[in-house]
Amino acid sequence: MGDNLTSLTVIFTEFYYWVTIVIMFLIHVGFCLYEVGVSRRRNHLKTLMKNTMAIPLVTVTFYFFGWYIYFAFPNGPGFTGGMTAAPWATPWSPLMATHLSGPTPDSGVDAAMAGLWHRLNGVFWGAFLLFSITTASIISGAIIERVRSGAFWLVAVLIGSVMWILDAAWGWHPLGWMVKLLGYHDAYASGVVHAIAGGAALAMLIVLGPRLGKFRADGTPRDIPPHNTWLVAIGLLMIYTGFWGFYAACNIPIISPTTIAGQISGATWTATNIYLAPTTLSAITFNFLMSLSGGMMAGYIFSKGDPFWTFSAGLCGIIGASAGNDLYHPIQAMLIGAIVPTIAYKLHNYVERRYGLDDAVGAVAVHGYGGFLGVVIAGIMLWGTPSSPYEGFATITPWGNLIGAVIMVCLGFVPTFILAKILESAGLLRVPAKVELEGLDFANNQAYEAALRDVAAAERAMIK
Repeated sequence: MGDNLTSLTVIFTEFYYWVTIVIMFLIHVGFCLYEVGVSRRRNHLKTLMKNTMAIPLVTVTFYFFGWYIYFAFPNGPGFTGGMTAAPWATPWSPLMATHLSGPTPDSGVDAAMAGLWHRLNGVFWGAFLLFSITTASIISGAIIERVRSGAFWLVAVLIGSVMWILDAAWGWHPLGWMVKLLGYHDAYASGVVHAIAGGAALAMLIVLGPRLGKFRADGTPRDIPPHNTWLVAIGLLMIYTGFWGFYAACNIPIISPTTIAGQISGATWTATNIYLAPTTLSAITFNFLMSLSGGMMAGYIFSKGDPFWTFSAGLCGIIGASAGNDLYHPIQAMLIGAIVPTIAYKLHNYVERRYGLDDAVGAVAVHGYGGFLGVVIAGIMLWGTPSSPYEGFATITPWGNLIGAVIMVCLGFVPTFILAKILESAGLLRVPAKVELEGLDFANNQAYEAALRDVAAAERAMIK
């Protein structure tokens, strides 16, 4: 790995990303608590397992082809160049395995790069994998209590291991075509993760339809409150905690200026954002906490103290400011964090009443509307700022980020809508009405039902 400084930097970087993976895993602990807290008692087990099993399914598929997509397709849909070689990201590469033998001559990269990838490939892959699972899991909560688990798992693989990583290659790769040509800026994934997930959730909800009993005969919605507000609150607090790892994983902790094609002047090594532009953990600490606080305060006001929307607005505040949180002033982050969830909440209620959309956890509002607005606002607030340290790249503009936000939503909405329609036509999308009314746990889990009967019989025998 060269000199001592380089060696220490690589080792530190390896550990840095490993820690972010551990912290990001708490997001999925939070999702499980959150969704179970929102669902009704008769659907707890199916809700839990539907979301949890997305983790291994996306992990395996992301290993086989998701990681390769990120490196192979930064040039976009063909008009800015072809595919890029990525020998370290193919599933059969020796660099995608346990490495104890040093540089591998047949890996397709030189010895120096092989040594680097030996240490960093797994933790880079793991960090991006957690982004993938998060993107897929966002969809899960919106469609609870009526979707077939298999249908969700197919969508999770489609979005988590194909579409989100494709949009990351386009708009989150330092050489992505959207960054080059549009000046697209989305440092902490308002669009890259959240808008695409919101678009996919919206498509699923349109095809899936509302839960039975959600709407009255006149079309007005009934409130189906969370089964356990404590679980919802703890789950969302856990998601906040996991987002610290999410934010840190969007940075590169320490990098040599010479690595960035000599575009950064000076000899001091620096931390960078995902686009290799200098930033610090201190900057995102200010802005993460200020955007969270703005969202929570706004949520408390507009929901009149409702815990569900107060905590959800805090998450939406973070998401709304994420696109530009490497460059915003903390007061800007707070104001954006307050404004975005307020708009998202009003849109959620309007769309629910006007179009009969039954989003059980407000995922389309928090992630979809919040992520879309966050990208658009970043384009306005950061207008004229360089999108990248590389020469010749477009600067950040309102229209560049608006086009980028639309692309992100479409990459989630269109393929998910098509897949959901295919599943619907095959009778594989939604559980039967009888099952939905009885509860997904009891109607579909005969072993669980038999165990309950056995326990009940034993209790009656003891009473006698």
